[in-house]
Amino acid sequence: MSRIGVVAIGRNEGERLRACLESLRALALPVVYVDSGSTDGSVDLAREMGAEVVELDMSRAFNAARARNAGAERLLSLFPATEFTQFLDGDCLLAQHWIESATRILDAEPCVAVVCGGRNERFPNASIYNRICDLEWNGPPGEIQACGGDSLVRTKALLALGGFDPTIAAGEEPEFCQRLRNEGWTIVRVDADMTYHDAAMLHFGQWWRRQVRTGYGSLDVYTRFRVPEFRRVVWSALAWAIGFPSAIAGAMLTWWAMNAAWGVVLPFLAISVLPLQLARIGSRTARVTDRGTAFKYACLTMLGKVAQTLGQIRCIRDRMSGRGAALIEYKSDTIAKQPGTKRLPGTT
Repeated sequence: MSRIGVVAIGRNEGERLRACLESLRALALPVVYVDSGSTDGSVDLAREMGAEVVELDMSRAFNAARARNAGAERLLSLFPATEFTQFLDGDCLLAQHWIESATRILDAEPCVAVVCGGRNERFPNASIYNRICDLEWNGPPGEIQACGGDSLVRTKALLALGGFDPTIAAGEEPEFCQRLRNEGWTIVRVDADMTYHDAAMLHFGQWWRRQVRTGYGSLDVYTRFRVPEFRRVVWSALAWAIGFPSAIAGAMLTWWAMNAAWGVVLPFLAISVLPLQLARIGSRTARVTDRGTAFKYACLTMLGKVAQTLGQIRCIRDRMSGRGAALIEYKSDTIAKQPGTKRLPGTT
């Protein structure tokens, strides 16, 4: 275990950070916590709990890529023999046996640079928005194109590529993984619990800002680095937020120009595309959750296209004005608590 270190990053995570660091204590691993300008006492809390703390310079824009790079640099300066680096967001708890499972794969497969596993919401029933996160986090095990923010990374590969790109405000992991794949490395997802996350999205406004951030980061990373994972996100948002209303308007204008009663079928056909898409998403989601949640998920997925398009517009505006990519925050300071929430293994 001496060859493994942890880099946790956060900003105003409060009690979420306490829970995160508490989950690491039993592992007796070196922990570096990187703080991005917190004002809630996170820095003092992390020091009290035994973590090495890095406070980012507030004169530069904060983002996760910059924080992870700073954490890895400090970790290696203190423990140069670190072979594997576990990156962890400060709103996550590390699963008890994750390090053992992931390390076995990195030891057995020299070509694997990154291993990730299941990320589950701690409080999926606190809001529909938390529940959506719980539905979206995971995928089938095997070789994958990109990991998320939580993952165990081979330090040699991290150093060879110069870490994460600090100019990316959101979506730095797929860009990093694309560079890894270009160099012959592979990324693997395993069927094992990795982290327990607290999205803390209790209100519509938080979910909306998160969708704006998705649109912003997707366009930024896709246009600069051509990361294929973001191509569909960018074009899907534009198609539904701009293309779909334009198609309806065009159909209605055509009906008016035709001056024929049967022409009403054109706008009807255009409008019918939306309920068909909602039904498609809902039926697919209902395979893994109840129908009520599946219907809400479908509706929010389609509404999110508008927010993502606004995020793309914001990205274009920032780029044209010469500003760097901006951090868009959505988290709540409140820890979600509700009867019937998911209980973690080994807890009561």
